[in-house]
Amino acid sequence: MDRNETLFTAITKGNRKGVEEQVNACVTTGGHVIELLTGTMIPAMREIGERFSRNEVYVPEMLIAARAMAAGLKIIEPLLVKAGHKPLARVCIGTVKGDLHDIGKNLVAMMLKGAGYEVEDLGVDCDVAKFQAAVDRGAQVVLCSALLTTTMPYMKTVAEGLKGKGVKVVIGGAPVTPQYAHEIGADAYGSDANEAVKVVDALVGASR
Repeated sequence: MDRNETLFTAITKGNRKGVEEQVNACVTTGGHVIELLTGTMIPAMREIGERFSRNEVYVPEMLIAARAMAAGLKIIEPLLVKAGHKPLARVCIGTVKGDLHDIGKNLVAMMLKGAGYEVEDLGVDCDVAKFQAAVDRGAQVVLCSALLTTTMPYMKTVAEGLKGKGVKVVIGGAPVTPQYAHEIGADAYGSDANEAVKVVDALVGASR
């Protein structure tokens, strides 16, 4: 199945209506939704992520594209389940305890979902118990976000609390650095939403 250029463009432009029209057309004509996802939709989100990393688009454009992608996923998810399509891995994401900022966290969550992961969004103000509960439900990677220097130290609490539990911990946020990730024993650091997807890919051994 060749790439659906109309759908690809609709996602990268954040054209939600266009995405829904193209996905519905594929479904109603009996098209292969798994090929549509892997051959067009995921590559489109990867493209917008690369543009973001190159400063060609910014957070608003990323959010609009991710929401358009989400609209398409909502249509095909039941069909993917029925066809036995498996996500790359199950991950959870949340802003750490004491921090109520969620724009960056929401963007990472949408990008991961668009990249083929099953994502459990834990919301904001998440303590260790909340992350642990998600791990108990099957999360293989835990992503922690913080926007405040005052809440960053709780990332260490999370990393230490999940040590030895067979789960990978990734941290990110405006004040966070790779050095800090190393200092607290986190497994990886993501500088932005696109980088977070690449980091998770590496941790779970996903190939693109």
